[in-house]
Amino acid sequence: MIEKLDGICETVTFQNDLKILLYNNDEAENYPPHWHIPYEIIMPLVNSYRVVCGGKSYSLRENDILLICPGIIHELFAPSSGLRMIFQASLAPFAINELETLSSVISPAILITPEACPLIHEEVHRLMLQIREEFSKSQPFSGTLIYSYFLKILAEVGRNHTEIIHQNFDTRDGKQKEYMEKFLFVTNYINEHFTEDLSLDKMASLAGFSKYHFTRLFSQYAGTTFYKYLNQKRIGYAKNLLLDPSISVTEAATRSGFTSLSAFLRMFRQNTGCTPTQFRKMHE
Repeated sequence: MIEKLDGICETVTFQNDLKILLYNNDEAENYPPHWHIPYEIIMPLVNSYRVVCGGKSYSLRENDILLICPGIIHELFAPSSGLRMIFQASLAPFAINELETLSSVISPAILITPEACPLIHEEVHRLMLQIREEFSKSQPFSGTLIYSYFLKILAEVGRNHTEIIHQNFDTRDGKQKEYMEKFLFVTNYINEHFTEDLSLDKMASLAGFSKYHFTRLFSQYAGTTFYKYLNQKRIGYAKNLLLDPSISVTEAATRSGFTSLSAFLRMFRQNTGCTPTQFRKMHE
């Protein structure tokens, strides 16, 4: 299934200009740790499947759905027999702040099961089967329809996540909706300004909270700390810069918003499992 693997970086070869790909995978073969730029959605149709993603193990039953975010190291373990959908899609044709925010807050992956996501599992399962059906047809505008189903899946996941956060927001003052809007603004602001000097104090002031209150609420909203969220955006941008051989590692660090090269090197290894130099050699 993996056609081109350089180190741990997989180059996905799409068969069309819409940058979508589907494997009806029945191979009793494990795949080593790797990462790639597109999203990946895995849904077993017959028998189970196991995925280690971002250091966490996910055991998928039939019709469970695992959505893996871009750039996340993952490893696949297959049973002796079975069948599963493995769908890959790039968001390169789109620039939607909501989807960038969603990828950051659900990273590294989200497991969609009837128990964990009862409000959306049935719909996401139906959309996955529609994707499979359209791929088998190869009719005019099938690619467009497939992309629409994929975006609908992301929208369902995003709304479900928003609803969960809305219910869990510990505001004690009935301002859940107001706080949701504020933190959507905050994450969009980070997505647009992550290369700048964004301190915790500055973002707390921008949101109108004390630093302590902002820290607590941001973790409830994004499922991670402010600095981890910020560094994840910076490392993602640095990866793209490192693909240009004319840009040095130090320049990539500076242009990504890091003021310390040592901090950049440490954070890059934590997020990718390799150094910037190793990452660059994988793509040469």
